[in-house]
Amino acid sequence: MSPTAPPVPYFFHRLRLAYSGLHPERIHNLVESSDPVAAVRMIETGRVRVSPAAREAVGVPAERRMEELASSGVSVALLGTESYPPWLAAIPDPPDLLFVRGVLPTSPGVAVVGARRATRYGVNLAKTIGAAVGRRGAVVISGLARGIDGAAHQGVVEVGGQGVAVLGCGLDRWYPASHRRLGEALLDNGGGVVTEYPPGTVPEPWRFPVRNRIITGMSRVVLVVEAAAGGGALISARLGLEQGREVLAVPGDIDRATSRGCNELIRDGAMPVLGTSDVLDLLEREGLINPLEAGHRGSDPGDAGGDLEEAIGEAGVTLEVLAERMGWPLTRLLVSVGELESEGRVRRESGVIRLKS
Repeated sequence: MSPTAPPVPYFFHRLRLAYSGLHPERIHNLVESSDPVAAVRMIETGRVRVSPAAREAVGVPAERRMEELASSGVSVALLGTESYPPWLAAIPDPPDLLFVRGVLPTSPGVAVVGARRATRYGVNLAKTIGAAVGRRGAVVISGLARGIDGAAHQGVVEVGGQGVAVLGCGLDRWYPASHRRLGEALLDNGGGVVTEYPPGTVPEPWRFPVRNRIITGMSRVVLVVEAAAGGGALISARLGLEQGREVLAVPGDIDRATSRGCNELIRDGAMPVLGTSDVLDLLEREGLINPLEAGHRGSDPGDAGGDLEEAIGEAGVTLEVLAERMGWPLTRLLVSVGELESEGRVRRESGVIRLKS
């Protein structure tokens, strides 16, 4: 039995247009100049110049596409329906539809973005922030890319939090391929993987800046951890500002290439982030997470927080000294200190970790 179209205007024709592989702005302009039915007809008859592959793709019946999507576990969320995130629908140029594996978040998330060629410090910090945000119940949105994006989602996965990855290709492939397990772990944790591009779409370079508006559009807060001047993370920051999102940036060395973009954002008015607690405090003010109750700020006998607090001591300590005292790998230490920050038990001041009274 062939699937039937949901009660949405022009559903099947909008789906066929999505499979054309054309730039989303071009599809939008075609529809605006007529309607989805006419746009499909113009492509099929050659009145609109497209590649032979695009014309052939549009000609495939939408019923067949729906059967293929259903068999691969992919759903479709259309603009104007209840399944479509309203905060994404409110941006100036929302995607007409989303292909979805897993689930879409029920509230705006936190976009964590940054350089692919990130420093070890940036990767560790992104992972710590992702874990802290995920542990408090907010959804982390990112692009699954190497570097900062993947590190933030890795932190989410390790604490069992929810994350959503927005791809610049179809859902039938993982990009980069090395992050397939990470993407599957997001799905296993109750998150989602989404894209506006249909299955079969290859990860062409031009598609990634375009998809960035979805990352920021699904979020209320955009955090840039590391970014070179002119990099893709700065595109996301600019889009976030245009969409009315809170934009945060982690400051860095003034002579380091991967810090230049963040430092410029801060110079131009972005909120500087000096620790995990800065992010969590903002999320509380924005209503994305609930404030911790006083009883939850104490030490949990089942974790290593008490030992860490004892090693920090009343005078405070640098991260390097703390690593020596605990004998832990830096990655584990950063995550654990981030946990204490998120629970309001420690703070960082000028590179020194101190206990909160």
